[in-house]
Amino acid sequence: MARQRKNVTLKGYDDLFSSEESREEEKREKVQEIPLSELYPFKDHPFRVVEDEAMLRTVESVVQYGVIVPVIARPREDGGYELISGHRRKRAAELAGLTTLPVIVRDLDDDSATVLMVDSNLQREHILPSERAWAYRMKLEALNHQGKRIDLTSDQLGQKSKWAINQVAESSDMSKTQVQRYIRLTYLLPDIVDLVDNGKLAFNTAVELSYLNDQQQFDLLDAMAESQNLPSLSQAQRMKQLSREDACTPEALMEIMAEEKKPPEDRVTLKGDTLRKYFPKNYSPQQMEQTIIKLLKQWQKKRQRGQEL
Repeated sequence: MARQRKNVTLKGYDDLFSSEESREEEKREKVQEIPLSELYPFKDHPFRVVEDEAMLRTVESVVQYGVIVPVIARPREDGGYELISGHRRKRAAELAGLTTLPVIVRDLDDDSATVLMVDSNLQREHILPSERAWAYRMKLEALNHQGKRIDLTSDQLGQKSKWAINQVAESSDMSKTQVQRYIRLTYLLPDIVDLVDNGKLAFNTAVELSYLNDQQQFDLLDAMAESQNLPSLSQAQRMKQLSREDACTPEALMEIMAEEKKPPEDRVTLKGDTLRKYFPKNYSPQQMEQTIIKLLKQWQKKRQRGQEL
C-alpha cells in the first residue's frame, strides 16, 4: 500500500527561534515611563517622606540627571500602580516638575510586596525608631502569612513563627530579641512613640511602657502633662508591673510621675544599636559588657606602662 504523503512545512531558522525569543522577552522586566498620577503609595507604608535637606539634594539631582534608578510598582485592582519602592524618588520627581517616572512593574501578592517594600526601604541611612518598628512588624506578619495552611499543627505554626523572626533578624543584622523589642513600639500610642522618634524618651523606657494598655497610656500622658516630666526606665518598669497586677490606675501613675527626680549623673551612654555592630549577633548584653570591661582594663594597663616609660 502506498504510504500517504503528508505536507510538512519546515520553518526557517528565524521563525523557529523567534517565538522562543519573544517568550523570553516577555519574561524580562521592562522599564516603563508611567505618569506620576498613576502611581499610588503602598498601603500602610511605614516610612515617612520628609522634605528635608536630603530631599532637596535629591530634587537637585533629579533636575540635573533625571531619575536614574527606576522605582518598583505593582498593578492595582482599581487601576494605576501601587509603589513598592521609590516613594522618595516619586516625591522628588514631583518637586522637580517631572510628569512621568521610570517604573519596573511586577506582579506580586500582598505578602511578597510587603517583604520587598520593607527590605528596599531599610537600606535608607536615616530611619526613625517607629519606622523601623512598623517595618519589622509588617515583614514579620507577611513572612508568617506566606504559604500558611489551616491544617498545620500548633507546633508547626510555632516553628514557622521562629523561622520568620529569624529571617527578619538576619536581614536586618540585628538580634532576634532586638527586633522583637523594636516591634513593641508599635503598641504605643502615637503621642508616646513620637517622643521616642524625637529623642525625648529613651528606647528602653518606651519598650517597658508598651506593655501598658491604651487607656493606661492615655492616663500616663495626662500624668506626664500634669507633672511636666517624662518617666525614667525604673519608673516605666514599675508601671509595667502595676499593669500586670491590674493596679495601674490614674492615681498610681500620677504618684509615680510626681516623684522628685535625682539629678543625672556624669555618665556616658552608648546605644545598643551602636554597640551591636561590634559584637556577634548571639552575644548577650552581659557578654558585651564583660568584653568591654576586659578591653578597657587592657587599655588602662597599656596607658600605665606608657606613663612608666
